Amino acid sequence: MQHTSLRFLTDDRGAERCVPAESLIIAGWTGRDPAAMEAHIVELEKLGVARPKSTPIFYRGAASLLTQADQIQVLGNASSGEVEPVILGTDEGLFIGVGSDHTDRKVETIGISISKQLCAKPISRTVWRFDEVSAHWDELIVRSWATREGKRQLYQQGALARMRHPSDLLRLYGGERFSLPAGTIMFCGTVAVQGEIAPAEIFDIEIEDPVLDRRITHSYRTIELPIAG
Repeated sequence: MQHTSLRFLTDDRGAERCVPAESLIIAGWTGRDPAAMEAHIVELEKLGVARPKSTPIFYRGAASLLTQADQIQVLGNASSGEVEPVILGTDEGLFIGVGSDHTDRKVETIGISISKQLCAKPISRTVWRFDEVSAHWDELIVRSWATREGKRQLYQQGALARMRHPSDLLRLYGGERFSLPAGTIMFCGTVAVQGEIAPAEIFDIEIEDPVLDRRITHSYRTIELPIAG
């Protein structure tokens, strides 16, 4: 089986590790507040997006969608990104980075699982050891910025205290003793957008660790392909 090869910087000395990506899991509806999630589910139902079968829910995606490139190609102008913490299973344990669950919003109204398969999934080139942040997960902050017509605006911002801890997601996905296998990447959910969901020419994402005073960033440009029919 051919795997997508990802290269990560894992410490301040610039040590690089090559990780074959074998599996992709995209966790959705990972918020801790059931009332807020239900309200958002109802909003999306009005737009034609089907109610999830469970919360949280775990979508599977092709590992070949993962990319660390600085641009992706999408069909038409109906897709958009969303910042997410990303955990990575390796032979040396768990690492955490940041990614964008870029999704076709038009197809999302037809089927969420299908929409997840239609766009590349950008992820950062830098990761941290998960055990360095696990105890203060709630303090971590994710942000994104959308650039449209040359104007860059804050698109998302929120502390991960609003979202389930990865240890909880792993338990719900695979059981009490489950650990993320080497080569498996899990997107851990996102925070609400500021304003309306909309496409962007450039999408910047970051995860900040205010406790250890550091951050991971990634940026990518979206290239729209024409819809011929």
